[in-house]
Amino acid sequence: MGMEVGSSSGAMSSPNIVPLIDILLVLIIIFMVITPLTPKGLDALVPQPSPNQQQNQELENKTVVVQVLMGGKLKINNEDTTWETLEPRMETIFKDRAEKVAFVKGDNDVQFMDVARAIDLMKQAGIDRVGLITAKLEAGQ
Repeated sequence: MGMEVGSSSGAMSSPNIVPLIDILLVLIIIFMVITPLTPKGLDALVPQPSPNQQQNQELENKTVVVQVLMGGKLKINNEDTTWETLEPRMETIFKDRAEKVAFVKGDNDVQFMDVARAIDLMKQAGIDRVGLITAKLEAGQ
């Protein structure tokens, strides 16, 4: 309760803020209890540079990059291929691999329709994850 001292000429009303403070203290306690229970984001694995060249060479042998070039030309790790042989070739490459991850790199002037077609053929070949390589990513930016 609030009390005012002094002479007053008439009725005065002053707000009682004690219940408001009680509610705020309860909310602070609730938020302090809930905060440690909030879910955290997913752990991200950042690729680390390998210390020796043998592991680098092994990694390059495992990485499969499909390049979509102008004029409907395709390359798998710098080897020429065609649209008809892309899916069977990818099936043979990934037949014995546990990790089925490949990348697609498109020319600057190629239409996205061709890149999407390559991704679709790679998915049909049984590849689980397909990544996109851009010019900035390739430059290391």
